[in-house]
Amino acid sequence: MRLILIAAILSFLPALSYGSNLPEADLVVVYKSTRTMALIKDGLPFREYSISLGENPLGHKIKEGDKRTPEGEYLLDWRRDNDFYHRSIHISYPNEEDREAARERGVKPGGMIMIHGIPKIYERVADVLKERNWTSGCIAVSNDEMNEIWNLVRDGTPIRIIP
Repeated sequence: MRLILIAAILSFLPALSYGSNLPEADLVVVYKSTRTMALIKDGLPFREYSISLGENPLGHKIKEGDKRTPEGEYLLDWRRDNDFYHRSIHISYPNEEDREAARERGVKPGGMIMIHGIPKIYERVADVLKERNWTSGCIAVSNDEMNEIWNLVRDGTPIRIIP
């Protein structure tokens, strides 16, 4: 009987680790210069993560393939579970301003910028990836962190990406 009770208690521990007692974020803020991302509720940060950015992190994304992470105000508008990158949440880049700037330059603005985890094929070197900017412009966190973010951030949440 005691074994059944212990097994039942242990089965609930993963749910606790995904932030079940934490609030839902009403804003996500990315600080590119410090490679951090904060979840905000009522103006106060309640969670912070180290992040990896695009391989060419300085400056705003200008065109498709420049390996930059965009800067500005966007929405987290949809998500994908069981993704190549574990889980991912889409950032609504490009906005109208980004599209207009790309038109003026005669380039495509790019897209499919996500917050995502680590691909399964790279899980063994996840610690190495955390120390560098390796994405094509996305924002990457560990898979455990992505699970937590997945549960604390809803579709439609604003994201502010600051240089």
